Amino acid sequence: MSRRQTWIRATMALLAIVALNARAADALPTVDLSAEGSVTAANDLARADAYFEASADDPATVARQVNRAIASALDVAKRVEGVSVKTTGTSTWPIYAKGSRTVSGWRMRSNLQLESTDIAALSRLIAELQSTLAIGNLQLMPAEQTLRAANDAAIREALQAFEARAKLVADALGRGHRLKAMSINTQGGPAPVFRGRMMAEMSAAAAPAPIEAGDSTIVVHVNGTIELID
Repeated sequence: MSRRQTWIRATMALLAIVALNARAADALPTVDLSAEGSVTAANDLARADAYFEASADDPATVARQVNRAIASALDVAKRVEGVSVKTTGTSTWPIYAKGSRTVSGWRMRSNLQLESTDIAALSRLIAELQSTLAIGNLQLMPAEQTLRAANDAAIREALQAFEARAKLVADALGRGHRLKAMSINTQGGPAPVFRGRMMAEMSAAAAPAPIEAGDSTIVVHVNGTIELID
């Protein structure tokens, strides 16, 4: 390498160091902040899982039993206005004789999912279906539109809280502020409310049970960085 090339490289390195130091000197102080907003949303959607399970000596027989029960349940459910119903899976497995690997029979289970914003109608349907089907659980939650509106309201509240906190910090330090970066974490869906005891009572009584849907709390978290300016 020639003496001139060495000098050029050294000069470029020096200029780079000077530029970095200048940027560091010009960099504004930053503060990381977080805030949250929360609102309540009505649990206006009910979703129930129902199933029929049977066993027989051969797969064909058990399939006829299960299919007949599910077809009957679908006919009943489709007549109820405002309630949607769909099959969510069917499983068949062998039953082994005790202490051996010999197949002694077959068991089959088929599942339905019932969903409605008319919770009273769904409760009546569940009571009617329980003459043949078992109910696994009942979930109560905000419907999609309700959840979206609640998330929007919680975002507004979280942003207002963040700005108030940023102003508080900046004012206390005698500085102005501006936003540098921000992330918003919304709640995709609240944890469903499981009414295990209520489902047991409905199963025993086989009659519509009163359902108090209640509310869910929707929380939005905001994290951000502000720059302090003169």
